[in-house]
Order: sequence, then C-alpha cells, then structure tokens
Amino acid sequence: MKRALGVLLLAIGVAVSTMWAGPAAQAAAAKVFKLTSPGHRDNSVMALKNSCANKSNPNCVGENVSPPLEWSDVPDGTKSFALLIYDPEARAGLGFSQLVIYGIPASVTSLAEGAISQASPNFVGGKNQRGISIYNGPGTPPGVGYHHYVFTLIATDLDPKALPPGLSRDELLAKLEGHTKAAAGLILRFKHPSSRRR
Repeated sequence: MKRALGVLLLAIGVAVSTMWAGPAAQAAAAKVFKLTSPGHRDNSVMALKNSCANKSNPNCVGENVSPPLEWSDVPDGTKSFALLIYDPEARAGLGFSQLVIYGIPASVTSLAEGAISQASPNFVGGKNQRGISIYNGPGTPPGVGYHHYVFTLIATDLDPKALPPGLSRDELLAKLEGHTKAAAGLILRFKHPSSRRR
C-alpha cells in the first residue's frame, strides 16, 4: 500500500512539474527574430557620421555611413531578407522612405558599418523617395526635435534574385505579399546638431 501511494505521489509530482515547466520550456525554445545595431540600444541616437553627406543640403551634416546591423533567430524557411528605413516625422508627418534594399541572402546575418552606403552583391537596391538605391542617412532640419528612423528587416521565402532592382517601398511591399515569414524592427533617433544645443 505504501509502495502504491509512493508511486502515485511520484506520478503526481512529475505531472505537476511537467505542467509548470512546459510553458517555460516552450518560451525558452521559441525563436524571436531580432534586429540590433552594435553600440546602439533601441531608441538611441545615431552619430553625426550616420547623417547624409550632400554638401548642397544644409540638413546633411555627416558622412552617410550606415550603422552596423545584426540579426538573429531567423525564421525557418527564410531565403532572403529585405531592409527598409522609414522616417515617419519627415515632411511634417507625411513620412519619408530613406532606404529600400532586398535580396539579402539568408546566409547573411549582419551588415558592417558602411556596408549599405555603397552598392554590393549582398543586396538588390530599390529606390527611396529620392530615387536613391543605397543608404541615405538622416538629414533633419535645424530647429526640430528628434526624428525616429524605423529599421525593418523582413524575412522572406523569395530567392535573393527573385525581384528586379529599383522597386519603391510600396512596390516592394506589394511584391512581398504572401512571401513574408516575420519581421524585426529597430528604432534609432537623429536631429540636427544645432538643435541638440537647445
């Protein structure tokens, strides 16, 4: 009788421990697609060198060096990535598409500093709202607050060479319908250096 009771209590203990460990184990095992920038926390401020470098534009005060990016826990079945940068505060709230690139092979899990500031075989250039196919850094006017630059990395099931170059943000999103696996985001801020002294 004692032996039967001991077996029963052991079985109940195993069942209870499994019940409590199950969700925790599942949470630990779940993959969360993440996008980060080494040296930056989410919502941190970009360096001056990350600003655009158009000398004819007084809002451009930098060297147009793209920040480094890394991603992890890529969804199963991913064949390529697309990367978008969008400034929602630009044009008095109408927003501005800063970057559209895609066809980044699934084997690529990082982009070094400056890697998207020039053409590369590691991505297909789309076009931002100025028709530029590579990184176009922040260029906020003096006297305004921080703009938030939304970096969105989209995992897709498309071959890296599936889409033609030169797609706009809207055109790319239309082409990606039914082909996305997941997205990861990061926000970095920037404002004109003269505004930072206020």
